[in-house]
Amino acid sequence: MKSILATLGLALALPAALAQPQGVTKNEIVVGTIQDLSGPAAGLGKQARFGMQMRVDEINEQGGIHGRKIRLLVEDSAYDPRKAVLAAQKLVNQDGIFVMAGHFGTAGNVAVMPLLLEKNIVNFMPLTGAREMYEPAHKLKYAMQQSYYDQLSVVVPKLVKEKQAKQVCTMYQDDDAGLEMFRGAEAGLKSIGMQFAEKTTYKRGATDFSSQVARMKAANCDFVVLGTIIRETVGAMAEARKNDFNPTFLASVAAYSDLIPKLGGKAVDGLYAGMASQNPYVDDSSPALRAWATKYQASYHEDPAVTSAYGYIAMDLFVKGAQKAGPDLSTETLVKAMDSLSVPPDIFGTDTLSFSPTKRLGSDSARLSQLQDGRWKVVSDYVKPAR
Repeated sequence: MKSILATLGLALALPAALAQPQGVTKNEIVVGTIQDLSGPAAGLGKQARFGMQMRVDEINEQGGIHGRKIRLLVEDSAYDPRKAVLAAQKLVNQDGIFVMAGHFGTAGNVAVMPLLLEKNIVNFMPLTGAREMYEPAHKLKYAMQQSYYDQLSVVVPKLVKEKQAKQVCTMYQDDDAGLEMFRGAEAGLKSIGMQFAEKTTYKRGATDFSSQVARMKAANCDFVVLGTIIRETVGAMAEARKNDFNPTFLASVAAYSDLIPKLGGKAVDGLYAGMASQNPYVDDSSPALRAWATKYQASYHEDPAVTSAYGYIAMDLFVKGAQKAGPDLSTETLVKAMDSLSVPPDIFGTDTLSFSPTKRLGSDSARLSQLQDGRWKVVSDYVKPAR
């Protein structure tokens, strides 16, 4: 009798043991991503999508990962956290994705995270600088972008001292992302014995910044930290120029985009931004970066941007992790592989990225770039936050 029960138990256990994890078949790995394709950051979402697809096409042309091709499924959040949750539910529950990769936006990622953790789905290299993407440490969290907080906490005091600024102001978006930027900048100022002379906010999607600019001008600010994304950066600086208000402007990586000079023209020249990976130009001095940009341009009939690079890097890291995990790909084998992964600087100048069971952020270092004659130019080396 015991022998029969043991045999029956083994028979019942075999299907579960042999079953493929969600999103992984003999020939395919299903990867999901959520991008803003129709909202206020749609330009960035499109770039990230193209960058991810470019790396997917490359690896698939090479035969895939241990014989499995990647199928990338893209959903639109319109930069709305409620729509992001609906998109995640579809990708996880209906489409059966293996991982969520390169999800764009802070608010959407924060809203979606509980579902992913509940369903044992890795949130892989989200395109946001929110600390929640890697803190507290969790086996299903991996991030490559340094936080807005850490980034601004190091570049603000560096640039304030270089410019010998006396009155520092800030204007930031009234949401999770903007608050992270504000807190990082505030911590940076505190480290050099300063505080904001004026603080002002705006609602997501705002287009009129006249009152905010007037307040900062009235406070005689000679340095402004912008906790803004794309259109808001352009709108605030255009309003400032119109009112002959010309302080040093510094933004986070959220505003480090080719869309800034395209939309803002001369009004945004001189803007500084914290960053890591650099914007790829088709006439870049680096042959490798120039070749990559030219290939992207040929594939998508437009010039690449730094968000294209982010998407490409995020998918490349997944490829490296899945390759290291071996043929028996699962959440557990991917996590084990990622926890000992170290990736040297790439063609975009990204800092060395490394991960461990207690280190879920690839690098927390940041550097500065400035808009000079409509092009981003790297103007500093990497700086690590003080610990």
